[in-house]
Amino acid sequence: MDAVVNDFAARAGMQGLIYIIIDLICITAAWFVVQEIRLDVFMKRARSVHTKTLQIMLAVILGHQFARFVLDYWQWSNLLPGLVE
Repeated sequence: MDAVVNDFAARAGMQGLIYIIIDLICITAAWFVVQEIRLDVFMKRARSVHTKTLQIMLAVILGHQFARFVLDYWQWSNLLPGLVE
């Protein structure tokens, strides 16, 4: 019984680590994309702390949503083999 619990905990821990890594990769990718948006059109001071904070928030929101899509797609594709069994 202990082996089953340890195996489950190890798998859950590994899955959590993979989710964190994918989330951070997607947020980083979103950061580079957000850098290309011309926020000076919308903001009074393009180089202010508020603008950088907005860029960070946009990168986190967009990156997390993209990571959610990737992880959901990965999970759904892992369920497909059960369809043909």
